[in-house]
Amino acid sequence: MRIIDLLYLVVQGLKSRIARTLYTTLGVAIGIAAILFLVSLGYGLQKILLEKITTKESLLTLDVASPESKIISLNDATLQKISKIPGVDQISPQAVFIGQIVHEGLTSEAIVNLIDPNFFIYEGITPRFGRLLTADEKNKLIVDSQVAELFGLKNSKILGKNLKILIFIPVEGAEEGIVETFEVETEFEVTGVIEGGATTANIFLKRDDLEKLPIKEYQFAKVKVEEDKNLEEARDKLISMGFMVSALSDTIEQANRIFNAIQIILGIFGVVGLIVAAVGLVNTMSITLLERTSEIGIMRSLGASANDIRKLFLMESTICGFFGGIFGVTLGIGIGQLFNFGINLLAKSLGGQTMRLFSYPFWFI
Repeated sequence: MRIIDLLYLVVQGLKSRIARTLYTTLGVAIGIAAILFLVSLGYGLQKILLEKITTKESLLTLDVASPESKIISLNDATLQKISKIPGVDQISPQAVFIGQIVHEGLTSEAIVNLIDPNFFIYEGITPRFGRLLTADEKNKLIVDSQVAELFGLKNSKILGKNLKILIFIPVEGAEEGIVETFEVETEFEVTGVIEGGATTANIFLKRDDLEKLPIKEYQFAKVKVEEDKNLEEARDKLISMGFMVSALSDTIEQANRIFNAIQIILGIFGVVGLIVAAVGLVNTMSITLLERTSEIGIMRSLGASANDIRKLFLMESTICGFFGGIFGVTLGIGIGQLFNFGINLLAKSLGGQTMRLFSYPFWFI
């Protein structure tokens, strides 16, 4: 039997049972849409996380901190030694103090971070509003979103505001908790706002702007290496010196493992739905076969072979599966976009940021 004749019989058979054909196709579509919706949600969440915490430079950066025992400290002398480790490109130290910020007569506690401008690049931080610090400007600072909330301002409205800063410096040799106050003479202008991840407000100033402030020890340092191959060697050397060392690349690797597991679990739920749809398709074809025994007998008497009959039913199921797949992909993407739209509306109403929750890798579709 010619292919054109088979196609004609297939189309006529599907049209004669249009309701059953539509329900069968819809069952396949729902199963595929469920897989696409769930797995693309996993990919989307993974993409959001990695884009927020990674830059090219941050993946080449080691986070260094002094051990709690204080057997070795991060000071200018040790930073000089670290800079001589083979493969080390740049070092960005971070000094942390307790302080206060004053704006229009209102005073609030804050963590004061003294950094270099490249700190944000190595940390993988991008501003929510405004811009980051640059090396050629003076008396500017970055705040996190907690600062704006403390003063009752929207994140975008605190840009350009001037803040007065007080820094509490622990007195060397005195009991714990004894501090002296370092009052910064110049007010600092807010140039950018970053995401606030802690309950305490944080502000970030350049070390160069506070040259009079004595910094005897740094709490943390970002050590950037030249290439990937230098990362492990530099890490081992820093650990042997007694420092606590971590890398963002480790966090990324762990996050990828977690998201891979999540995607597998979500995919299993979707596959269950697809299996149910496939069973429904097989059941429909079986019932159709039983209902069409007389039709099959007539076709055999007219010269159709058993192989022709087999092709006929395979083509019917293939067409149902094909159109079910197309409709399922369209349905899955459509539901995902609708869900994303609703979440973004809610985020906007609560003052949050919009984002794309779903990602559709071409190879997966």
